[in-house]
Amino acid sequence: MAQRYSSFDKGGRMWLLQRITAAFLLVVLAFHFFLLHFVHHADEVSFLMSAGRMETMSYYSLMVLFLLTATFHGVNGVYNALVNQGLTGTKRTVIKWTLVAASVVLIVQGIRTANAWAGIPLY
Repeated sequence: MAQRYSSFDKGGRMWLLQRITAAFLLVVLAFHFFLLHFVHHADEVSFLMSAGRMETMSYYSLMVLFLLTATFHGVNGVYNALVNQGLTGTKRTVIKWTLVAASVVLIVQGIRTANAWAGIPLY
């Protein structure tokens, strides 16, 4: 039987971070669906932009925090799922660094998009 490694089994810091990010994402998505279904704005982005919320630093920070949280939660979950399939050694290292590189690209593009929505110049 292959030895399995998971940050979820240990109940340590990564396990706790995975649970915290899941809770945060659920709260933000609940807010998103509340706006879409009960405020009756078909286009949430235009509602938020017209309300001037995109220009405030607090809403911009929430967007970036959501991006970072979703990226961590997804990448950590995928990594643990793949490692639990029995990958070891070089394959495990390659998968880890591929996920890290993909995360960096996703975060950079997400922040560029948030900057564009908030009207912050792209340098």
